[in-house]
Amino acid sequence: MAVKIGDKCPSFKLKNQHGELIDTAQWIGKQKMVIYFYPKDQTTGCTRQACSFRDAYEDFKEIGAEVIGISGDDEQSHRRFAEKYQLPFILLADERKVVRRLFDVPTNLFGFLPGRVTYIIDEQGIVRDIFNAQLNIEGHIQRALAVLK
Repeated sequence: MAVKIGDKCPSFKLKNQHGELIDTAQWIGKQKMVIYFYPKDQTTGCTRQACSFRDAYEDFKEIGAEVIGISGDDEQSHRRFAEKYQLPFILLADERKVVRRLFDVPTNLFGFLPGRVTYIIDEQGIVRDIFNAQLNIEGHIQRALAVLK
């Protein structure tokens, strides 16, 4: 069942770019969150998106939001990606696409390309907005900031 606007954000556990198991229950219902699913580390669009989140990261922190990026890449790929582009936020490895299926993130290009979807969650743990756009990279960041403010 797809996560929709107005739903409580489901909690989940995945490893981050440092190999640490992260449990999102530590934030859900306690602080604002931006969870964004993206196709692949080191690709042009995903690098642009990650760097845009990086450049706006202090704005997210100022409004009390945690930023979490999720893709099917493994922890080592995430670590290289985060180091290369100095990404200050959490990247989670969803190699088996368990969380992608939990949220029911759609695919693009006839199912070949994992979707690029951002979930904007308030401090009560409620999904306040969902932004689904493969090509409007900067829109993910702008929309998340606008909704959370």
